[in-house]
Amino acid sequence: MSDSHMDWTLLGYDLTSLILSHLPIPSIIRASAVCKLWRSIVSAPSFSNLLSSSPHHRPWFFLLGQNNIFLKNNQSFAFDPDSNLWHPLPPSLLFPPPDYHSNSLIGSNGLVLSATSSSRFLVSPILSNSWHLTSPLRFSRSNPLVGVFSDRSGSTKFIVVGGVRFIGGLVDIEDRLDVEIYTPDLDAWELCPPLPVDFRSGNSSQWLSSALHKGKFYVFGIYSCFISAFHLTKHFWTEVETLRPPGVSFSFLIACRDQLVLAGLCNTSRGPSLNLWRIDEETMEFSEIDVMPQDLLYKLFDGDGDDKFASLKCVGLGNLIYVFNEEYHKSYPACVCEINGETGKCSWRRIPHLPKPVNQFHKVISFCSTIPLGNVLRIGEEEIGA
Repeated sequence: MSDSHMDWTLLGYDLTSLILSHLPIPSIIRASAVCKLWRSIVSAPSFSNLLSSSPHHRPWFFLLGQNNIFLKNNQSFAFDPDSNLWHPLPPSLLFPPPDYHSNSLIGSNGLVLSATSSSRFLVSPILSNSWHLTSPLRFSRSNPLVGVFSDRSGSTKFIVVGGVRFIGGLVDIEDRLDVEIYTPDLDAWELCPPLPVDFRSGNSSQWLSSALHKGKFYVFGIYSCFISAFHLTKHFWTEVETLRPPGVSFSFLIACRDQLVLAGLCNTSRGPSLNLWRIDEETMEFSEIDVMPQDLLYKLFDGDGDDKFASLKCVGLGNLIYVFNEEYHKSYPACVCEINGETGKCSWRRIPHLPKPVNQFHKVISFCSTIPLGNVLRIGEEEIGA
């Protein structure tokens, strides 16, 4: 039988599903338009479940640019590591409606969350543009840490930690804001113990990074190197410890599959370097995994000033860690490190430039997330640049 007359229905539903699941998501979208059978396969919930468990589909890296003066200059991009492509996205898919006066935007575990000026959160599944307004927080705050998790029953909740309150235009550094956990089914907030007092001098997302790992919400001081974990079922904080590898200037805590990883900028005798360490969550001891090739690190930055690396940021999920520069004049260049799940070895590469034009932003929001295929299909091929 020639290729031009091949009857693809002879493969059967299950085998066709398996073959399609190996394609990058943009290719799956195009395949869904080939025939009714393929559309029904791709649209089925079982196919989305197959994708979520497949090693061939990894989380996407999102970069959102926020302009505080001209909202029309907001932009959003998503990088698909499987196809090695950036996809420009309509800002309306990730930014909340302007009427709500959002003051911060966070992405976590398949959701986009935006804190509003009315002490509420707007929540939407990623790429769905279906926003839900929560009841008011008990304590208003700006720039908190937020994490989305599932409880023992499988219900989705999210936790809000830290942040700052303003009194008369000044930050109230004495107010240790209680942790609040939101249950969507009840539209209710539960108060829990606040961040340990050690974090008082810098308790917003500007100074802290976080990671959800094995039922705990870890909070880490980017510059202070303090670390503590909140137990998501027993609602207590672990003892504050200091996690500072030799020579580190600042660092970010990242949850990578079955391990915690610290990514930090170090000053060494050979010059600045970006190092990765594996963290033992029981002992808080660290062991070096790898060092980013110096030529890749220097391609992200220019100039000779002591602070030229100050705009370096790191995010990650699964087995991928992204290192990028938040400065506009370099058009936000980025590299990615892939950690092999079997050998633990790292492979580094630079990812393509953002598709032009790229506007100038007052704030850059970055996160990694899995992609619900159903939401992508509703968006369509044109919207994600497939």
